[in-house]
Order: sequence, then structure tokens, then C-alpha cells
Amino acid sequence: MSTAKSSVIKTSLISDFKEITKIGLSLSVVFSSIAGYLLGAVTVEFWTLVLLAFGGYFMVGASNAYNQIIERDLDALMDRTKNRPIPSGRMSVNTAFIIAVSFTILGIITLYIINPKTAMYGAISIFLYTSVYTPLKTRTPLAVFAGAIPGAIPFMLGWVAARNDFGIEPGVLFALQFFWQFPHFWAIGWFLYDDYEKGGFFMLPTGKRDKATAVQIIMYTVWTILVSIIPVFGFTGDLSLSIVGMLVVLALGLYMLYRAFELFRKRTSKAAKQLMLASVFYITLLQIVYVIDRFI
Repeated sequence: MSTAKSSVIKTSLISDFKEITKIGLSLSVVFSSIAGYLLGAVTVEFWTLVLLAFGGYFMVGASNAYNQIIERDLDALMDRTKNRPIPSGRMSVNTAFIIAVSFTILGIITLYIINPKTAMYGAISIFLYTSVYTPLKTRTPLAVFAGAIPGAIPFMLGWVAARNDFGIEPGVLFALQFFWQFPHFWAIGWFLYDDYEKGGFFMLPTGKRDKATAVQIIMYTVWTILVSIIPVFGFTGDLSLSIVGMLVVLALGLYMLYRAFELFRKRTSKAAKQLMLASVFYITLLQIVYVIDRFI
């Protein structure tokens, strides 16, 4: 009986650890970082890939732990977040803080081993997410703009890890993921509107699920598509894209744009959820296409 009980406790601790560091989101960030590295690497080094993967996880895990410490009282008000480790009482604030600080230190050290610039951008990402984006979420819809900056860092971080330099190539990767985040997060803010309202979060640009918000979602989707095809024109340094790669990326973008127009037309939670799924599908496949295109 005691063995079964200890097993349940162990499973619960692992589950809470994964939730406080948002392992699903962290893995998507690691994926973006590795894609950026593969695009920039002259020679792919396995050891650097491992450091980047762990450094990326530590970086995002720290940001999410700080976020959940700061928002613990608001998380308790929302159905989506009330069962998180801190508001549910399964994890103390002190424990979460130890995890956050440990992950910050480990993340910066791990990324510094790759090169100092990578560590610097990793540190900037944690700072902006925790000290700018998180406090602004209850004050202004501009929080999404602030959050899009650290959210756009991972893709370009991989390139910086490969080249130890910031130029037009990582700039384009940053811009692509930066613009993409607006339709992605506003779609989430749309279908979780009622829950966010309980916590006092302002996520939509107009504060409402209206045509003006839908129009802005379409605009930022168009910007995302335009940035995604820029490398085909040959003026983005070592970041290039073939005609075939561009056509695939464009097709992916047009599907996401179709979903954005569907949200404008219907203005329903279902349409917003479909756009959110389309945006995840888009950025994941785009990064895969970019990498495959580079190595073919």
C-alpha cells in the first residue's frame, strides 16, 4: 500500500514539475531553436545541439515558473489554470521559486557555453517575459506585443548559437516568429475570452471579440506570410529559400490566412480555435520546410 502511495506521489511531483515549467511549450521552443541552428550551422555539431536543447528548456521553464508565481492568485480564478501546482496548493511558492532561479542559472550557463551572445538573448527573453509581458497582461492589450519579443527569440537564437553573430538572417527569423504570434495568441485570447476575463487579462487588441480584432488578426497573418517568403529573393544573406520551398511555405500561409478570414466571417470560438490550430500547424511545418530546403 505504501509503495503504491509513494508511486502516486512521485508521479504527481513529476507531473507538477512538468506543469510549472510548461514542458509542452518548452519543447516547441526547443524545436524552434534547433531549427534555427540547423539553418545557420556551417557544420552541425551534436554537442551544441544538446546544449541548445537543454538551454532552451531551462530558459522557457524559468520564464513559465516565474509567470505562475506572479499570477498564482489570478490563476486560481480561471478554470483553465486553477489546477496548476501553485493555486491548487500542491506546490509552494518557495519550491516554484527555487525551480525558477535554478533554471535561470542553468539556462544562462548552458547557453553561455555555446557562446556569450546566445546566453545574452536567452537572459533578455527571461527578463522580458517575466518583468514586462507578465505584469502588462492585466493592464493593456499591448502585453501581447511585449510577449511577442521573447516569444520570437528562440528561432533566431538557434542561428546565433550556430554563428555567434546577429545579422539579417536571424533578424528575418525573429520577424517571422514575431508577426506569427499575434494571430496565434489573439486566436487563443478569442476562444478563452470568458476565462481570461475572470482573471482580468486583456489579450485582444480592442478588448472585444469584434471585427476590428479579426481585421488585425488578418493583417498580422499577411505580414507573417510576406516575411516567410522574403528569403526566396536572395537578399537575406545565407538564409535562402528555393522556389519550391517558397511555394510550400506560401501555401501553408494561405491556409492560415483562410482560417483568419473564417474568424472574421463567423466570429465564433470554434473558428478561433481552428485558427489557433492552423497557426501551430503553420509554424511547425514552416520550420521543417526551411530546414529541409536548406539541406536539399
